[in-house]
Amino acid sequence: MRIFIGDLSLNPSPRLGRETKYNMISFLDGTIKAIRKNYLIVMTDYVGYKVFVTPQILLNVQPAQKTSLFTFTYVREDQLALYGFSTLNELEFFEQLIGVSGIGPKSALAIMSVGTLDVIKSGILNGDVSLFTQVSGVGRKTAERLILELKEKIASSPEELAAPRHSDVIDVLMALGYSRTEAREALAQVPADLKDSEDKIRFALRSLAKQ
Repeated sequence: MRIFIGDLSLNPSPRLGRETKYNMISFLDGTIKAIRKNYLIVMTDYVGYKVFVTPQILLNVQPAQKTSLFTFTYVREDQLALYGFSTLNELEFFEQLIGVSGIGPKSALAIMSVGTLDVIKSGILNGDVSLFTQVSGVGRKTAERLILELKEKIASSPEELAAPRHSDVIDVLMALGYSRTEAREALAQVPADLKDSEDKIRFALRSLAKQ
């Protein structure tokens, strides 16, 4: 059993009222006791933690399986909740999302459920408002604010600066009838060593044909 304790901070927020964000539980390592529609119960010795997770995680776990999750503890006067992620990058992106005015933890988790992290970041960089308005509770103004506030942060991150751009390939796949989201998800699987656009398109089409 492993539980990692992080920092504690108190942040008054005019948007959410008096809000306390504790990173006192930053990592859980245990066994899955139960799986529900949008959360897991993770057992560490004799303590069970209810952890809200994305559908991507739920599809890849089963009861009694060992699991490790990076976690964010969200506390308000009327709420205490844990949100879990497979990687530290996902946790850090979640923290960026809830820093945007109008986006709470439930909306942030729903946004992270529309696709892989690469797909979501690509949507922000390309200003794809429709990718985010499909999430319940996220209107056009909130989606535009999200893109405006996070675009520069993502574009200047070391991971993004090193990542290949696929805008031309996305245009071709959309012309072939695939949605922007389908195109991005297929391209997220393209190996980094494929540089030629035609090779990327062929690889993406093979991935889409398997779905």
